[in-house]
Amino acid sequence: MDIDCLPFKETGYFSKLICDYIDEKKEIRPLYNRFPELNSFKDQIKEKGDSFSLENRKVLNKALNGQYANVSVSDATKQNIDALVNENTFTIVTGHQLNLFTGPLYFLYKIISTINLCEELKKEYPDHFFVPIYWMATEDHDFEEINYFNYKGKKIQWNKSASGAVGHLNTDGLEDVFEIFSNAIGNSKNAQDLKSLFKRAYLENETLTDATRFLANELFGEYGLVIVDGDDSSLKRLLVPYIKKDILEHTAFDAVSAQIEKINGINSEYGIQVNPREINYFYLDAGLRERIIEKNGAYYVNDTEISFSKEELLEELERHPEKFSPNVVARPLYQEVILPNLCYIGGGGELAYWLELKTAFEAMNVTFPILLLRNSALVITEKQAVKLRKLDVSIADLFLKQHTLINKKIRSISNIDIDFSPQRKLLEEQFRNMYALAEQTDKSFLGAVKAQEIKQKKGLDNLEKRLLKAQKRKLKDHVLRLTEIQNQLFPGHSLQERNLNFSELYLEYGKDLVPTLFKALRPLDLNFTVIIQK
Repeated sequence: MDIDCLPFKETGYFSKLICDYIDEKKEIRPLYNRFPELNSFKDQIKEKGDSFSLENRKVLNKALNGQYANVSVSDATKQNIDALVNENTFTIVTGHQLNLFTGPLYFLYKIISTINLCEELKKEYPDHFFVPIYWMATEDHDFEEINYFNYKGKKIQWNKSASGAVGHLNTDGLEDVFEIFSNAIGNSKNAQDLKSLFKRAYLENETLTDATRFLANELFGEYGLVIVDGDDSSLKRLLVPYIKKDILEHTAFDAVSAQIEKINGINSEYGIQVNPREINYFYLDAGLRERIIEKNGAYYVNDTEISFSKEELLEELERHPEKFSPNVVARPLYQEVILPNLCYIGGGGELAYWLELKTAFEAMNVTFPILLLRNSALVITEKQAVKLRKLDVSIADLFLKQHTLINKKIRSISNIDIDFSPQRKLLEEQFRNMYALAEQTDKSFLGAVKAQEIKQKKGLDNLEKRLLKAQKRKLKDHVLRLTEIQNQLFPGHSLQERNLNFSELYLEYGKDLVPTLFKALRPLDLNFTVIIQK
């Protein structure tokens, strides 16, 4: 295995805001707490340690023991759960939706980044203990975002009528998905392993929450991963004071709105990932997750007949905190309230909305975590690596837009020169003499000279394009092979990790896949990783 790296900004797949964050541009320094580097964790440990109570640790430990009551727990995970009651233990967190069969490949990268960072921190800070956390987004209600995964360019989908939090959904109907998947992947040893994993996760667990916990635990339990379900009454109770501030005082709305204005003032190209609401909580019940809205001093659950006075709402909050579900603005706060957390690891879109939240954390008096862009990777199989060597394509070239890549390659392999730059230069020299002559004779002639120059340059451009097109036809086989390999590695002209499901790579590598990724991904490296099999 060879490992290559590419700066994120050279891939063309990451936003200006995220690239500027990685480059530590001084303009965005006010948007975050500490930059993700090893020595930053010393001060983050102290700040979080001083503000996180022993009582919250005890509540967390008890809740996790309850959530793992019917799960086969590895010694490493059990040790990590027990360690959370100790004041020298801290967490590193990533989160993800309950995508079917992990969804896109980067699900693995998120969790591996989190576990690997904990290992790095243990070496640097041996007096402390670090626990990797996967936060399941059990309360999300957008079923269409999570009810499928891709396999070899085809969508394998769970067709089901659904409403409310996806974590509550029963797994009925996944037998059909299993059958489709089973037929698609064949009967190799690795295929049999995948079938067994899918079957045990989704056909032997009652809810999507249980199935996802089982799956993540099977893949990463031996590494000590702790899986957290925030849809928990005892954990929600710790959030109650902050929910009151959000609903009654609109604290988050005011703070995030101010931060958004600041971001727009720094650079209008950054864009805004999420916008806050005056109330950033949903009302959660069986088959229901709808926004809480205020009208004339009363509180309503959107698109329902449910309503509360202020006093009734506060009473409902005290009696049933589990029925108050944070939205995308409030969920990060919830995470940091209940976990002794130092760092959140997420994708570019996630970090973009976290960068809107620092002022809200300050208003709520909660420590803002270090933000780390998760590892991104391109995995190139041995067969693909051989093809790339034969085509003489560099790693950097692979990330070019397809037409740019093809044009560049055709120019390099053509037996004739398809670069008319010398002709353009000669033409410009000739017209400089024409301009000088016009200046000396009749300046009104300058416009005609300019028009003629533009016409002749366009003529050269058209000739160059026609010649390049002719060479593409002549070298059609090379173009087809180049197009084919890039489409394999960038399905849908997007990053591999956003489209492929891990099952495709598992069929190739089997049980070596996860250990291979652990060796390759370095969370604090802050470069795009290319893994090349030999």
